[in-house]
Formats: sequence, structure tokens, C-alpha cells
Amino acid sequence: MKKKTASILTLLAAAAVSALVVAGLSQAASPPVNQSPPTISGTPQVGQTLTADVGKWGGATPLTYSYDWRRCDSNGGSCASISGSNDKSYVLKPVDSGNTLRVRVTAKNSDGSNSSTSVPTAVVAAAPPTTSGGCPTSGTGTLDISAITPPARLNIDGQQASPPTIGRSVGDLTLKFHVSACSGRSVQGALVYATAVPFEQFGVPAEASTGSDGWATLTLHRASRFPASSRQQLLAVFVRARKSGESLLGGISNRRLVSFPVNLND
Repeated sequence: MKKKTASILTLLAAAAVSALVVAGLSQAASPPVNQSPPTISGTPQVGQTLTADVGKWGGATPLTYSYDWRRCDSNGGSCASISGSNDKSYVLKPVDSGNTLRVRVTAKNSDGSNSSTSVPTAVVAAAPPTTSGGCPTSGTGTLDISAITPPARLNIDGQQASPPTIGRSVGDLTLKFHVSACSGRSVQGALVYATAVPFEQFGVPAEASTGSDGWATLTLHRASRFPASSRQQLLAVFVRARKSGESLLGGISNRRLVSFPVNLND
């Protein structure tokens, strides 16, 4: 009887050991298994950001994920890894235009690793134009002159004089001119030239650059031929605004003739 009992106990112990071994083997055989492929969100346009979702995975936890962004042809084939693009997000570049992208996600745990690849994005569109008619398509407020190109033109749309009425005894005449472009936005960095006509009524100052408010200030020194006439009522001034490095008569430059009141009785 004792022998029979001992045999039963031995068999039970062996069965328990076998169960533990089987359980251990079962647990060890739990590498990541993809249950739902990765997906990509974001607008497929140059300059926009795409973001990967890892999808759904089974297997022993914890799981860690790595990313491999791949550039493909317009049909989603002939894919090649994009060097250095191993983050969850990817910013689309000009070279991506006309192609599609996929992301390969690799899941890893203590038992192994596995990979799954997303479906391709739509064909990546080129970046929207940044200028229209020589003007920036975005932004508000003052424009730097470097942002303006033909066929846009500068506009001299404001003038001031000090003194506001020019008298016979005037010495220095301070003139201010405002320069705008692209639907009235002030322009910084425009070079402004001004001279009284007829000539030699006032000296010709060096060009002045417009500031962040779009205004340039020039000081004209009285010369020998002012006033041009004993009945003079206006001082005509030729004004030009231009972009440095461009032709005086071309590019975005512009010019106009303005006038300021003269009272020779003062």
C-alpha cells in the first residue's frame, strides 16, 4: 500500500513539474504579434507633419516600439527607408512631393520582436505657394523689402514736411515719406531719394532707408535758387523708392512727384 501511495505521489510530482515546464515554455513563446497595422495621420503636403500610430499588438508586456519612415512611389511600391527618420513624427520635405509614405513599426519585448507596415499615404502634394504677384501670401504688418519681388511695386503713399508750409526764410527742410506695398503694408528697408524741382533750390540728401513703420526722413538744406519764382506757391519734389541692388528704373522701384505749400510772405 505504501509503495502504491509513493508511486502515485511520484506521478503527481512529475505531472506538476511537467505543467510548470509547459507553462514556462508557453510564456517564453510570447513575442509581439500585430493585431492591427500601424496608421498615419496628418496632411500629406510638403511642410506638414505626419504622425504614426503603432496599431494594436499582442504578446508579453511591456512592449517598446521603433519607427522606420519609408518613401514609396505614387502607387505605394518601391519603398526605401528615409535616412535619419526614426521618430514617431515626420515632417514632409520637397523631395517627398509626388510620392507616398509608409511607416514600419517594430514592436519588441523580452521574447523577441516583430514588424508591421502601414498602408501608404495619399500622394504628397507640393507646398502651397509662399508668394503671389511678388507679395507674401501670409503674414500681416510691416514687410521687409527682401520679401517683395516683381511684379509687385513699391508705393509712396504718404508725405510730411517740417515746416508744413515753406516760408521765404526757411533754412533746412525736413521731409518724411511713407512706403508701402502688397495691399498697403508698410515696407522696411526701402531706399528713398528726394530732390526739389527745379533743381538747386535745395541740396540733394543721401538716400534714406525706411524704418519699421515704413517712414524715411530726409533733410534738405536750402540752396541759392530758392525761391524759384517770386510768385512760387508750391515746392515740387521728385521722390523715388527702390530696393537695394536693383536697377533704378526696374525691379520693384517706383517714383512720383509730390508738392508742399510755399508762402513767401512768411
